[in-house]
Amino acid sequence: MAKENTKSGLGIGQTVIQTQTLTPIQIQTIKLLELPYLELEQKIQKEIEENPVLEDPVEEENEETGQERKKLSLSEVKDDNIPSYKLYVNNRGRDEKPQYNTFSVKESLYQSLLSQLGLRRIDQRRRTLASFIVGSMDSSGYLTRPLESLVNDVYLRLGIETDEKELEDILVNDIQQLDPVGVGARNTRECLLIQLKAKENRTPAVEHAQQILQGYYEEFTRKHFEKIMSKLSITEDEVKDAYDVIRKLNLHPGGQVDDSYTDQTMQIVPDFLLENEDGNLVVTLPKFNIPKIKVSKDYEKYMEKKPGSTKAEKEASSFVKTKYDSAKWFLEAINRRQDTMQRTMDAIVNFQKEYFLDGDDTKLKPMVLRNIAEITGLDISTVSRVVSSKYVQTPFGIYPLKHFFSEGMVNGSGEEVSTREIKKILKDSVDNEDKSQPLTDEELVDLLTKKGYQISRRTIAKYRSQLDIPIARMRREI
Repeated sequence: MAKENTKSGLGIGQTVIQTQTLTPIQIQTIKLLELPYLELEQKIQKEIEENPVLEDPVEEENEETGQERKKLSLSEVKDDNIPSYKLYVNNRGRDEKPQYNTFSVKESLYQSLLSQLGLRRIDQRRRTLASFIVGSMDSSGYLTRPLESLVNDVYLRLGIETDEKELEDILVNDIQQLDPVGVGARNTRECLLIQLKAKENRTPAVEHAQQILQGYYEEFTRKHFEKIMSKLSITEDEVKDAYDVIRKLNLHPGGQVDDSYTDQTMQIVPDFLLENEDGNLVVTLPKFNIPKIKVSKDYEKYMEKKPGSTKAEKEASSFVKTKYDSAKWFLEAINRRQDTMQRTMDAIVNFQKEYFLDGDDTKLKPMVLRNIAEITGLDISTVSRVVSSKYVQTPFGIYPLKHFFSEGMVNGSGEEVSTREIKKILKDSVDNEDKSQPLTDEELVDLLTKKGYQISRRTIAKYRSQLDIPIARMRREI
């Protein structure tokens, strides 16, 4: 039997491509879903300022107290586009009655480094190249990409011709001079040396530590202390003191931004509040500072009238209709956003109910975006937008939604467990090991196997790296 021609006579090489045209409301909803709470509040305020059809509830309060408001004028609508809330004086503050806590997080490493570059006395070309290098660093503060590849990228993206020598000079003399100390390093050795060179208290232990890393790094990583003692003509105690200095240095300076150098913070308001009411988990969205905007009654009445016959009246009518439709779409998008947010968070809480009852990380089940998409009937991309940059306040702390997602594996009993649970066991095992004989990756595999977790050495190494746990020989203490 001949196969059915799925091209329906469209001709050789032609295919049917299904495209979906998004409505203005869908576009608005997608944009709003990506916004965390504070940015949503700012977006609404901006929309009120730009669209005179939208009305702030404060306006109604002022009307009730007898404050006179300027009446709607078509000439003002057309020519001045003045938001109605600006047409009267308001000296009354809104009682926000906040029910949700805010918490502070430090600015990102990238933001901090750019801020510091802005204070350095360097020309614009150097500042531009330095900013590009900073943008190429990883979250730990390392520049892992070769300068040679950055030379090409700088030309392609910025149209600036440079070379490795110029980038090296900027990296060493500008970026590596920034806080936290150690950023801009290209490898662990360079990161540690930057920190040692920056120490003002030049004790013998610091000097020996610097000599060891500069001349005998390979021997140091392999714990060949006797060879180091012989080469530098120092005693065992002096090697131990130097080792203690190195051991206290920061291998991931970018990850320590919160503790090390800046008091600049930004306020984060949780996007969700989770409360445990006698075993019943209740999720709510904050509303205390978001205006309950609506379409102005004046414009509602105007839209009911037939447009005038003059050119000016027709233009004014067209303008008002455009703003009116935009306001309606925005209000509908806000409602859809709130509904989507609520549905998504409810699904997450129900999926991870055992965890949310007491906050025990070991009770987190494997969960990926697809799981929540299937429960809610939403697209994975929509769930991703809800999860991104959002926080929830729980009885046991404030967490980003991404915290509750993880892959899973099957243990020896045939139960699916979260990788987070495995990482916790791995970390606890390393924390409790004999530091004079730290556990190798092979020994960690055996240990987890005995606990019922079949896991490969490669996976152990991967999890260890994600937990910032060094290899066994680097964990060994003299």
